[in-house]
Amino acid sequence: MGGVALSQEPAPCHEAASHNETVVRQAFEKWEAGGSVFEILSPEVTWTIHGSGPYAATYVGIDRFLTQAAAPLVDRLAGPITPVVHHVWAVDDRVIVRFDGSATTLSGAPYRNQFVWILTMEDGVVRSAEAFLDLVAYQEVIDGNEPAR
Repeated sequence: MGGVALSQEPAPCHEAASHNETVVRQAFEKWEAGGSVFEILSPEVTWTIHGSGPYAATYVGIDRFLTQAAAPLVDRLAGPITPVVHHVWAVDDRVIVRFDGSATTLSGAPYRNQFVWILTMEDGVVRSAEAFLDLVAYQEVIDGNEPAR
């Protein structure tokens, strides 16, 4: 019978997607245990926060992202954000993570948010990211708490 022979070997793009998914899952597991998920970011990462408000922007470089986007929130929390991952999807060089995050603010109020991150990977690191979250909840923490530092 004529037909197309199917290879038993995984396609290269499937292997890359599987590897990227593993890298991201391990980073989130480390974050859940009190580490940092941001260790998988390239120093030259381009991080875009979608939406409207003062923190919706594109940040180029890990230092700019951490100081201008992450620190304003993190510096107003009594402890780290605890992520709860709901889904991780990986296709080619992209990994999409849907998760909730919660923490307590310095004023004692709860912070809860829902996130979707679309991460573009290259050589096991995040080269670019798009973040979708409730920026009103983010802004309320910043407006309602003085930074610890």
